[in-house]
Amino acid sequence: MKNIIKDFFILTGLTLFLTLIIWLPFYLNLENLLGLNFSAGIGSIYRNFDGLEYVIIAKSLYQPHIIASLPQSLSANYYAAHFPGYAMLILLISPFFGFLKAMLLISVFFTITSVLAFYYLVKDFKLSTHPLLLSSLFLVLPARWLIVHSVGSAEPIFICFTILTFYFFMKFEALKQQKYIWATALFGMLAQFTRPPGILIFIAIGLFVLWNTFFKNKTQTISQKITHLFSYSPLFLIPLTMLGVFYWYSLAYKDFFAYFHSGDNIHLTLTPFQVFNKNQFWVGDIWLEDIVYTFILGFLGAMFLIKQKLYPLAFFVFTYLGASIFVAHRDISRYVLPIFPFVLIAFERLLTSKEFKIVLVIVSLGIYLYAQNFLISNTAPVSNLQLYN
Repeated sequence: MKNIIKDFFILTGLTLFLTLIIWLPFYLNLENLLGLNFSAGIGSIYRNFDGLEYVIIAKSLYQPHIIASLPQSLSANYYAAHFPGYAMLILLISPFFGFLKAMLLISVFFTITSVLAFYYLVKDFKLSTHPLLLSSLFLVLPARWLIVHSVGSAEPIFICFTILTFYFFMKFEALKQQKYIWATALFGMLAQFTRPPGILIFIAIGLFVLWNTFFKNKTQTISQKITHLFSYSPLFLIPLTMLGVFYWYSLAYKDFFAYFHSGDNIHLTLTPFQVFNKNQFWVGDIWLEDIVYTFILGFLGAMFLIKQKLYPLAFFVFTYLGASIFVAHRDISRYVLPIFPFVLIAFERLLTSKEFKIVLVIVSLGIYLYAQNFLISNTAPVSNLQLYN
């Protein structure tokens, strides 16, 4: 227990340290740090997409007439693409810190809880002999994750709830105690309330349960299989949560399907790999080789998870990536971030090796500069941030 508490303090401290070194050049308004200009100040952190959009939701609760009165130029329906979990947390603590600080504090808090949940997953199921090291790597890999958890975004919350969902699901599979399937359903609901891809958690677990019941386990009778399936019924609370959000939209927008009418926010196509079509609105680029490697690492990680018999995690990675190949957006590395905690587990032996530690030291400055270069440019055109507070 003492070692676990010590590791928790180390991971919390490391999270805060990484956040500080990302924010510090902006806070100091440095005009030249290794060629990068931070003179726009800490406002660049506040203005990074998509945090302010969740502030708008927190202030308006999706009410079109309130959205129209706020300092933004987007249509009210645009915000239906953003589920309310993050915004509700901002609203909850904004009386104490203001909306902008609440936006960042929630990201930092859920980054800490994400890494601690990941640590517990790895340690409790003995997925690595180096849980502290692997959890530390989780804070910086992939590099897009370092960016996302340093600004206002829903990903830290969603990833935290996703990890906890699979942690408790694997507990249920190991111990068959109903309290764990209810915990699975609870965190799955919270993930779904936070981001639309939460439904993929339900689909992935559902596919695993069906496979495990009808294909892997061939000794049970049909009645036994039905009884077995019924034990997973709390999981239907996840899609019900999605329908609950849609009902909220029906009240706010007078449109139950407002999510699907939110403009070009969904990015789904009928044919796969349209992310490699430069004519797609959110692609517009031919320099896309990194996306090839992202998909290779993701699918290879899923295969390794199967080899390690971590079937629930493998089903999730396959399901999430299977959906992602129909997403036409240049920033695909952000879209697939929820699979990467499990991909790290798949590559655990490599990532905790001496050779990889040397490589990480070599590229660490590159990761830092990549993150800062991105943060400097990925900002909303907002001149007066106080209008959002």
